[in-house]
Amino acid sequence: MAKAPKTAVENRHYDVIVAPHITEKSTMLSDHNAVVFKVVSGASKPEIKAAVEAIFGVSVTGVNTIVQKGKTKKWKGTPYTRSDVKKAIVTLADGQSIDVTEGAR
Repeated sequence: MAKAPKTAVENRHYDVIVAPHITEKSTMLSDHNAVVFKVVSGASKPEIKAAVEAIFGVSVTGVNTIVQKGKTKKWKGTPYTRSDVKKAIVTLADGQSIDVTEGAR
């Protein structure tokens, strides 16, 4: 009997998730089965859920999003604005976890 073919992860899923957001507060969320990712600003909650499930092979129970507005700063007296960042707090099913230090499959 032939092996079942591996399901390939579509490239659009990799375009949705930019990077894991690793801070002290986001690592404390891992006690509640949650992981924080930086995502593309135009990504919707269903797209984020589908991307995390496809890339990491876990089941997602909820997605909350936050848009962090960029701060106004000065450099050598010239004002500039940092870019806005959209973050997604992804809650996983009980017993599942994602190790963000390893990488995706």
